[in-house]
Amino acid sequence: MEYKVETSTTLLPFLLEQTSKKRSELKNLLKFQCIYVDGHIQTHYAYPLKKGQIVSIEKKKDALPFPILYEDKELIVIDKPCGLLSEATAKESQKTAYAIVKKYLTSKNENIFLVHRLDQYTSGILMFVKSKKLYDILTHHWNQYVKTRGYIAIVEGKMSKPSGTIDNYLAESKTQNVYITSKQNGKRAITHYRVIRSCPKWSMLEVYLDTGRKNQIRVHLSSLHHPIVGDDKYHSTSNPLKRLGLHAHEFMFIHPLTKKEMRFVSPTPQSFEKLFKK
Repeated sequence: MEYKVETSTTLLPFLLEQTSKKRSELKNLLKFQCIYVDGHIQTHYAYPLKKGQIVSIEKKKDALPFPILYEDKELIVIDKPCGLLSEATAKESQKTAYAIVKKYLTSKNENIFLVHRLDQYTSGILMFVKSKKLYDILTHHWNQYVKTRGYIAIVEGKMSKPSGTIDNYLAESKTQNVYITSKQNGKRAITHYRVIRSCPKWSMLEVYLDTGRKNQIRVHLSSLHHPIVGDDKYHSTSNPLKRLGLHAHEFMFIHPLTKKEMRFVSPTPQSFEKLFKK
């Protein structure tokens, strides 16, 4: 079934108005990648719609073990689960997001190039490109085109300030621990945060990056004495989620070739929300 958008709105309210399906049914269709906007999978219930777009409900077209947030001829954006490597390591080459997506795209005679990474235990938005030209532009001019990298973090304790910016320099030791150092010995790292929920034990933060250093958010929040839960590498002493409390929830860039703004959103994991409902 196809439905044409007549006025600007968001995805779930539009589907509720256009179909006879219940909210819970529509959310399941979104979750299982059965909703398309202009032929591309959308899973976010608040995805913005513009007049003239076509929304359709179809059977799932792929069999990847994680959601595809967006796909076209040049891009594929996935919602990477916690625990899955972005790319191969010396110990693992097959059970990675790259290998799984590569197999899927090879079946369609399409290429894949990795343009950014997420830590193994960070979930959320991970983008691959299918065009070598796009890959070359983004890898050489990343900061010119990438405008937003947003995360949701669950940290230990109640933050003393509702928002703030951490601006310092980071380096990596021989044992692969990242630490704060001097300007002469490290690379500049800038992290912005604001508190969106809190209770005596935990705080939920929305975090945005100006730079993308390895383990940047984890080190920066630990330096404030509010480490991310489940992050024993950077001094966390609690693990209420049974995973690292970090999720990449927003990514926006300007497409170098079309100049179009491309924005992707991944819902906050339910386990994060449940911490604040007790």
